[in-house]
Amino acid sequence: MNRWGMIAGLLLVGCTDGSKPADSASPTPCAVQLPERQALYGDLHVHTSYSFDAGAYGSTLTTADAYRFAKGERVWLPPLDEQGSGTRPFQLERPLDFVGVTEHGEFLGEVLACTTKGMKGYESETCAAYRGDSDNGAFDFGVLMAARDPKRFDDICGEDGTECTEGARLRWALIRRAAEEAQDATTDCSFTALVGYEYTNTTDVSNLHRNVIFRSSTVPALPVTHFDASTPIELWRGLDEACTDAGPDCDVLVLPHNGNLSNGQLFTPDYGGATSIEQQVEVAALRARMEPVVEIFQHKGDSECRNGFEGIPNDPQCAFEKLREPQTELCEDDQTGSGGMRLWGCSHKLDFARNVLLEGLSEEKRIGLNPYRLGFIGSTDTHNGIPGAVSSVHFPGHVGIVDATASERLGFGNVTHDGIINNPGGLAAVWAEENSRHSIFDAIRRRETFATSGPRIPVRMFAGESLEGDLCDQEDRISMADAAGVPMGGSLPSPAAGAPRIFVEATADPGTASDPGTPLQQIQIIKGWLNDRGQPQQQVITVAGSAALGSVDPATCQTDGAGRQRLCTVWEDPDWDPAQPTFYYARVLEAPTCRWSTRQCAAFPTDQQPAGCDETHIQQTVQQRAWSSPIWVETEP
Repeated sequence: MNRWGMIAGLLLVGCTDGSKPADSASPTPCAVQLPERQALYGDLHVHTSYSFDAGAYGSTLTTADAYRFAKGERVWLPPLDEQGSGTRPFQLERPLDFVGVTEHGEFLGEVLACTTKGMKGYESETCAAYRGDSDNGAFDFGVLMAARDPKRFDDICGEDGTECTEGARLRWALIRRAAEEAQDATTDCSFTALVGYEYTNTTDVSNLHRNVIFRSSTVPALPVTHFDASTPIELWRGLDEACTDAGPDCDVLVLPHNGNLSNGQLFTPDYGGATSIEQQVEVAALRARMEPVVEIFQHKGDSECRNGFEGIPNDPQCAFEKLREPQTELCEDDQTGSGGMRLWGCSHKLDFARNVLLEGLSEEKRIGLNPYRLGFIGSTDTHNGIPGAVSSVHFPGHVGIVDATASERLGFGNVTHDGIINNPGGLAAVWAEENSRHSIFDAIRRRETFATSGPRIPVRMFAGESLEGDLCDQEDRISMADAAGVPMGGSLPSPAAGAPRIFVEATADPGTASDPGTPLQQIQIIKGWLNDRGQPQQQVITVAGSAALGSVDPATCQTDGAGRQRLCTVWEDPDWDPAQPTFYYARVLEAPTCRWSTRQCAAFPTDQQPAGCDETHIQQTVQQRAWSSPIWVETEP
């Protein structure tokens, strides 16, 4: 047996019994199946020590550990003691329903070589630096992703890259194995483990990252990475070749994230050099098929909206969890910037999902197809291997030993990760018939998803021309709305008579014993449309509750308890015009609470607080929230 075969045998023992994957061909139905769908909460952006940056910063948990944590097991976070064990116990009070661990697809082989004694490359200068005490390990690897055509490290991979390719194959097999072992293949369907990875394209130091999620255990032999695909279009085509076209059992979706750090590059219309409308439609259709949702919230901030762009009305709630300061330079509409991953360069209006949805209406008017018909999800982007750790009361940090103490979390971070401006992250939520890979994947594909900034706030939205005005009072309101309208993520044909009616309902997260939930304050409908001149317009309308509900004292973090446990309404747009392309989505706001940093700053004596506690642009209080996916109303034929 050759060297690679011996290593494979050591790493993959128990994987070659010839057993059939639990989700292949005819998956076992779940005992609980709800035709009206159930809210399931998960995290689709998770890194462990297998990811190059997390490992360089001292994270020690593995992919398998992350799944165990998500299911409710206790883990031990760094720093390590003299025996090499973690010193900070951490555990979720409420397990998640599903998780996709998305290690960086790039450098899987390199990290394996640098951390496995005896492997070729372990003694290399690059690996020695990676294992060193400085922050340069993550930077030296990550900076390669800023090139349009990145190259590997010769001293680890060899001139032809074979060593790292084979190492990546082994590590990818371990990642897949971890998902299979975590998956509940019984009819209980208590937990779903989705196979995935992150495509880490950071061209021009701007964020073009995407998480890749597969529908089943049938996946390509290797991830399609930035080394293989220098542009997102090449990624989509590469995934089609490696998965979609390879056989009926492989299916894949791509989830773009961190638009707020992209300098406009993540969503500026790009047709790969196509000049004819027909060619552009082909690319737009590929994008729309591959990317049905966008991650609009995670620990690097909110990507829903931002104030300050010319011609865009001010929305006070767009100040929520902004990573970049208010005075940040704004890009010109026809220009993109660079450096966003390090908070450099200009901020573009297409860094924010609401403006991307409007751009989709404009592109549809121009070429006849909308490439940005996007639903919403949230996630954490944890680099500690702790998916779903979103509590503002018990936030332990995100990045290994970089923010392992309150002082570090309340500081200003390091060369690749920030401190106090980060937040605990959000959750991805779906309305699915059952807790299974296929059902969750299909919910994402049809965009019946919602995002939260952390709380488990179930929000339901339907649109239709014949929804009853008293629907909120009906016991079977969901089945009635389902029959008479379309759910979030869908498209409503232009109503034949009158404006569309929108049913939206949300209930407060009850929270946990140590972290009680917060009442709801209001539901807002965000409307976007093109006016008669084709110009994008947007409006925010409060349709339930009131901005006057709820308050918090930032000095003590005591709330007045005001708010609602449930908000529900049927709203009809008084200004709807059947000739104007339009979308609607709901934003549900909790009553104000203290930001995580306010709580942790308060634990220090005033004269000993870390420097970040004095930053005036950091909000002391926040309103946690949920966002429904949009519903699009078609224009008259």
